Amino acid sequence: MRHRLAELRGPDTPPRPLDARALAALAANPGCSRRALLDGAGVDKGRIADALGAPATFGQSQFALTRGNAFEARVKADGGAELLRLVHARVGSADTAEPAPELVRTPDLSAIGPEGRTARTALALREATESAAESGTWTFLDHPMVALDVAGSPAFLEPDAVVVHPDGSWTVVEIKSFPMIDGAADAAKVGAAARQSAVYVLALEQIAERTPGARVRDRIVLVCPKDFTNLAAASAVDVRKQCSVTRRQLTRLTRIEDIAAALPPGTVFDPERPEELAAAVESVPAAYAPECLAACELAFHCRDRSRAAGAVTSLGRPLRAELGGLTTVDAVLAAAHGEAGDPDDPTVAALRRAAALRAEALGGARC
Repeated sequence: MRHRLAELRGPDTPPRPLDARALAALAANPGCSRRALLDGAGVDKGRIADALGAPATFGQSQFALTRGNAFEARVKADGGAELLRLVHARVGSADTAEPAPELVRTPDLSAIGPEGRTARTALALREATESAAESGTWTFLDHPMVALDVAGSPAFLEPDAVVVHPDGSWTVVEIKSFPMIDGAADAAKVGAAARQSAVYVLALEQIAERTPGARVRDRIVLVCPKDFTNLAAASAVDVRKQCSVTRRQLTRLTRIEDIAAALPPGTVFDPERPEELAAAVESVPAAYAPECLAACELAFHCRDRSRAAGAVTSLGRPLRAELGGLTTVDAVLAAAHGEAGDPDDPTVAALRRAAALRAEALGGARC
């Protein structure tokens, strides 16, 4: 399978790693085979979008990335002392003292390749859980690496930090650069961080199942700048709902080998071969929705194709759900004007009633 996915990327093209943000977006749209295949194969969708003439316009600026890295380094300084203090304050047990430096372990997680780092992280977590049970120590894991199976292909993920408590429980820490003003942050950004963290929690739960005495906490700690300063503020975020939704959506993904098997022979997603690229992309079914504009590099290309086909999904999933079997704008208008559709269908009846009311309001003009 790895050889087949390498063929899809093109000659001598290294795979692009699948991060938690992309995985959360993929789980939010499990019906999109195009994204599942391209992400699973490690195809650079940004380069594909550029070659198709529909470049993506979302993402962080270089300034935001630099500021975020500087803030993260500040929070993790001195062996994660400030970070551990925030974790203890937000999700620590009332009978557990604030972590002192002599009771904090910071294991070395370096290893060769993502598989090696994943194995090293799992070993460090088991050792930390055993140490917590014996001596009540805290363990701070800086940028551990965990793996999660996505449609039959492993995705290697790197949380900002994981903290092992003296009771053997594990907490995911997510560090963001958006501000927390008066103790609250932007709800949309917090929701995105929660969905991203849920992916880490699911991956850690697989390790915890093989580690006696371990459990992953269902509240993550979100660390952000306090107000407009470089000081750190933290909040505990319950991710049980996000974990449940993401787990369910991931199980609905079509396995990558099944999608790849349906492709025409010789299909290659190579930006250097634009004459074949468009056909290769169109050979994989997509499920476009307006939410893709904030999460997928190919969103503008897929939107253009969706609009050209008159698909109602380009107007949003809620509307698509309301229209039932009417999947195109032409079919909706025909049903509204009485030119097609079953009059006993509640959806068709509602459309005709709406069209009649509109025509009456506009003096008989057709919509």
